[in-house]
Amino acid sequence: MLHRATATTGRLTRVSPAVLLIAVAAVCWAITARRMDGMDMGPGTDLGSLGWFAVVWLTMMAAMMLPSLVPMAVTYAGASRDEGASSPTLGTVVFACGYLVTWLAAGVVAYGVIKAVDALDLSWLAWDKGGPYVAGGVILGAALYELTSVKSRCLRHCRNPELLTEHWRPGLSGALPMGLEHGGYCVGSSWALMAALFAIGVMNVMWMIVVAALIALEKLLPSDRGAIAGTALFIAVLGIAVAFAPDQVPGLTIPM
Repeated sequence: MLHRATATTGRLTRVSPAVLLIAVAAVCWAITARRMDGMDMGPGTDLGSLGWFAVVWLTMMAAMMLPSLVPMAVTYAGASRDEGASSPTLGTVVFACGYLVTWLAAGVVAYGVIKAVDALDLSWLAWDKGGPYVAGGVILGAALYELTSVKSRCLRHCRNPELLTEHWRPGLSGALPMGLEHGGYCVGSSWALMAALFAIGVMNVMWMIVVAALIALEKLLPSDRGAIAGTALFIAVLGIAVAFAPDQVPGLTIPM
């Protein structure tokens, strides 16, 4: 009986974080789709005030990133249970919050960069001038980043559960820094794909789903090299299309 109870507890420890993260992501997808309705203005979409953007961005990141965090969250919960933690699921929630904080910080940095560029009032960035080439260039830059050693190293940390537990910090006090550290590697892995999303329209729900799928495939497919190569090729083709044939890009809103 004791063995059966222990096995049941172990299964719940593995299942609970996965169910919780997927449920939160589903709610955030619903909120995001509702709030983004009619807001996509394509490349150069107005980001609004910092406070408004931060809330929207955090909701987006929860929707896009939490599903692919599930394997690491399950690993964290299992390791917490093995360490004798009283509430592995609570620790996993704190771990996920730390992970999202890194993405919130990345979004704030992106907001600052875009607002600084907007303040320069560069007329050649208009869509009827150099805009398509700039947007396409950003996306092509994201494709090139996919092929760098930095990308590979960061993605390896996002994929490998052993690397997560290599520098274990016990208790709730350790969950947050572990989430921050893991999130930092995942930002390092996927920031260029997010830059591509900004270039095509950060409020575009369809392309949010595409980018989230690419990130998930890179983290979850058996071959990380194959996933990276496929993503790089897809993004490169997209960048060329945005630069030279934006009317043919599915779901792209052409700025007025």
